[in-house]
Amino acid sequence: MSDKGDIPPFPPTCGAAEHAASDTREVASGGLEGEGKRWDVPLTVRAERLGRRFEDRVVLEDVSLEVPRGSCMAILGANGAGKTTLLRILATLLAPDCGQLRLLGTEIGPSAARRSNGASLLAELRRRIGYIGHEPMVYRELSARANLEFFGKLYGVPDPPARAQHLLEMMGLRGRADEPARFFSRGMVQRLAIARALVHDPDLLLADEPFSALDAAAAMATEVLMGHLLAAGKTIVMVSHDAAQSLRIAHNVVVLRRGRIVMSSPTSAVDERAVLAEVREA
Repeated sequence: MSDKGDIPPFPPTCGAAEHAASDTREVASGGLEGEGKRWDVPLTVRAERLGRRFEDRVVLEDVSLEVPRGSCMAILGANGAGKTTLLRILATLLAPDCGQLRLLGTEIGPSAARRSNGASLLAELRRRIGYIGHEPMVYRELSARANLEFFGKLYGVPDPPARAQHLLEMMGLRGRADEPARFFSRGMVQRLAIARALVHDPDLLLADEPFSALDAAAAMATEVLMGHLLAAGKTIVMVSHDAAQSLRIAHNVVVLRRGRIVMSSPTSAVDERAVLAEVREA
């Protein structure tokens, strides 16, 4: 991706798909919502046969997945399995070497890259995506409040101060709202990073180890927050190392091993032991 925000050209798929995929899927309720009926919903994410190399090293190979709107997918795997690379591709921060990707009903591929409005299309798409990466992406010299108001203005939020106050209270940062983030503990910075990712009320939240550095109370509050997001129809894809937590939160779980999917299942159909066995084989 260029500094101007142009859409990187996607190479063709690593092999032709057998048929055109539908943009809706039948989904079993589960995760934070518990067991329930099945329903047909649109897909927020549809990835087909994604691949990515870094020089001679294959990082992702033939990765296909679907995430329906209002659901949570957990991606697990050993270090170096390709989890973060996959999440960065879904965030449009990294282009795959091959494959097809559709996010929030928008194709991100060769035809999109050739459109005259390609850059604006990507910018509009990113306004609907929240991303929590390994780096918190907050300004350490600014206060928590100033950070959130800044990002709120950047995204065109109607009332940045009100939105910032709401998120500060939601993430338990109200009492430290006006202190520079450089004085925060790792857990507090992580809570601020979560708030920053939600400041524009995204439809899709992509979270790389969102519970990292959180204490038990903050982790539980974040689980509750995720439940509210899902109930509101938001979609979550999270990378995690915690199988038990993933099975508790997510509707579907994917395990990556050396860049390939070795398990893809509704969480209601697997147990922690089976997931850990696949992760440990990596």
